[in-house]
Amino acid sequence: MPIYVVVSLEGEETRNVFVGTDKDQVLAMKPEDYENSSALFVEIWEDGQQVDEFRLPLADEEQED
Repeated sequence: MPIYVVVSLEGEETRNVFVGTDKDQVLAMKPEDYENSSALFVEIWEDGQQVDEFRLPLADEEQED
């Protein structure tokens, strides 16, 4: 089961804001939800190894279906 680690970029520092297995919760997160966050990055871990990473889009970057 993948574990999602959401990291907030705050200026030149980073901070873990979520660690869990709920993919839907992760995909619903926005940098605007966190004070001083300019971007959110997601790391996906399985079996103790990082297998993927990506940046969550800002609210104004989302594409409508």
